[in-house]
Amino acid sequence: MHRVLHPPLWPKASGYSNGVSARGTQIFVSGQIGWNQAQEFESDDFVGQVDQALQNVVAVMKEGGALPEHLVRMNWYVVSKDLYVNNLQKIGEVYRRVIGRHYPAMSCVVVAALIEARALVEIEVTAVVPD
Repeated sequence: MHRVLHPPLWPKASGYSNGVSARGTQIFVSGQIGWNQAQEFESDDFVGQVDQALQNVVAVMKEGGALPEHLVRMNWYVVSKDLYVNNLQKIGEVYRRVIGRHYPAMSCVVVAALIEARALVEIEVTAVVPD
């Protein structure tokens, strides 16, 4: 079972949760980038890579018996703040299509580069499948 942690006097979080408590089997997914299962990039578009990275996250979680609603933590690493901020609406649409309306605790960090030169975003997650 998951419980969103939200201090009573704080404004409502939008698109994320401030905290989540959970009990069950923990699944840790390493950073997933926007390439396909053959490790080939099909897009150099930021939103396209977000879409593929999220699909990759879901595929790995599925191997551990987890569904998107089992996400408790999500860390995003992006190479450009502008690419992220200027595409928030499209990112939200992709997120809701792939993950749904489940919003774990999230962080987003701008980095100088990712190991794969064409990668624009990397997403790592933690999921907890309830007992």
